[in-house]
Amino acid sequence: TGSGQQSVTGVEASDDANSYWRIRGKSDGSCQRGTPVKCGQAIRLTHVNTGKNLHTHHFPSPLSNNQEVSAFGDDGEGDDLDVWIVQCSGTYWEREDAVRFKHVGTEVFLSITGEQYGHPIRGQREVHGMPTANHHNYWKAMEGVFIKPSVDPAKHDEL
Repeated sequence: TGSGQQSVTGVEASDDANSYWRIRGKSDGSCQRGTPVKCGQAIRLTHVNTGKNLHTHHFPSPLSNNQEVSAFGDDGEGDDLDVWIVQCSGTYWEREDAVRFKHVGTEVFLSITGEQYGHPIRGQREVHGMPTANHHNYWKAMEGVFIKPSVDPAKHDEL
């Protein structure tokens, strides 16, 4: 059921190589590598292995009947339904922070509850969109490469 687009699922293992997503700016805006992500900033999340963007639209999800979340596009290029707002408590998304992702187009929160698929992806959990903020829509970066901003050479004070 649903849109027929690639499913997005969640797993317990934090070091699953198929769980890596790259943070990118909106398609019409830049996101300079190493620049901190601001709370309230619009981003796209691109799956490292497939090049597809985290996407949602008005289709019911197959297990929970919430809103389907899928992977869409090619080589990081999709459409305006790939844009999410980072919700966090400070000025910037810090490495240790649990954050929420609110979808710009449909205003749902990226969520995972506990519904698990059977064959052929047994044990993987359904990722979906929920209309309200709650404890099911907090996310935390567990693995990855965190790039610090470059030092401005004009302000460098070492010899």
